Amino acid sequence: MRILHCLRAPVGGLFRHVLDLAEEQANRGHDVGILADSNAEDRLTSAKFASVAPKLTLGLARVPMRRQPGLGDLFATRAVRAHAAKLDLDVLHGHGAKGGAYARLAARGLARRGQRIASFYTPHGGSLNLKPGSIEQRVLMLIERGLESVTTGLIFESAHAARVYRERISAKGAPHRIVPNGLKIADFKSVKPGPDATDVLFVGELRHLKGVDILLDALAELKDRRVTATIVGSGPDEAAFKEMSSALGLADLVRFTGALPIRKAFALGRVMVVPSRAESFPYVVLEASAAGMPLIATNVGGIPEIVAGSDTALIEPGNISALVASLTATLDDPQSALDRAARLKARVTRKFTVAAMTDSILSFYAASAIRTERLPSMTAKLQSHHS
Repeated sequence: MRILHCLRAPVGGLFRHVLDLAEEQANRGHDVGILADSNAEDRLTSAKFASVAPKLTLGLARVPMRRQPGLGDLFATRAVRAHAAKLDLDVLHGHGAKGGAYARLAARGLARRGQRIASFYTPHGGSLNLKPGSIEQRVLMLIERGLESVTTGLIFESAHAARVYRERISAKGAPHRIVPNGLKIADFKSVKPGPDATDVLFVGELRHLKGVDILLDALAELKDRRVTATIVGSGPDEAAFKEMSSALGLADLVRFTGALPIRKAFALGRVMVVPSRAESFPYVVLEASAAGMPLIATNVGGIPEIVAGSDTALIEPGNISALVASLTATLDDPQSALDRAARLKARVTRKFTVAAMTDSILSFYAASAIRTERLPSMTAKLQSHHS
């Protein structure tokens, strides 16, 4: 098949998902391309694109895509449509709210010109994580409902995301499949703390949704114990979190490193803390679990689906006292924490792999094509590949 993945910001877990999926699809003989925003990125973006680019037979393209809604969306949609028109695609797969909108609108525009392309959408949290009732949330829900009619299939990383989508956007609509994120074989190698490792580690985008302020407040309550922390990542609230750390008297206990490769980041702390207020199906929880790191995480989004069946307990989001108690118990009994981490790693190893993720998405492409005029070409190509 000829597949184009469209996303806005090439950072974070969404970016990791697209890279892994695109690479594995290419490894299986499909022609794959990526189209992403030309502005948003962190210092690791270029290196990650460079590693996958040789496998992208449909190329890597960058066009401006703004985070906030506006006239720029019109130009971005036209750019996506123009790029897709040149590639003779079977599948246009949008990721995140903006990538999903551009991909589906482009597919609709091309269909009007006689070029039929199956369009798929994976929200990756995005608009599903917005606070219900806000103006932004209500506007985006209306847009999402309007795009359902031009969606061949919906792909959710978690049952939680599928449930929220059906409750807030459409109870029926386009067919969907739940496909959890997966990891590569190299991700399951355990990581040992380095000589400069701190007690606690946070890895993620530095914004309010991720709960870094909750972690800082908890560390302030534990100041007498001098619990140290490393905060890895970048984002719109980075300056505010650094200012908060100083104001709480944590400057000598908390270090901010900026974005780092995940395996390098893991060696900088002994306990992974994920204090998010909302999530979809976070890679950092999967990756930390696969690396055998003790985990403290909130009971939000798809995180319960990752730890289900294990004895890793989750805490209430936004609850500073609960985080303080969990940190205290974990740091006081490090061996029990490591034993729990080993049991969680065994579960993640059995269930969450890139191979299984790609199998399910490719089969969903083909199954959903029954409902589109792409059926003859898509099915024939997939059957030929498998034979």
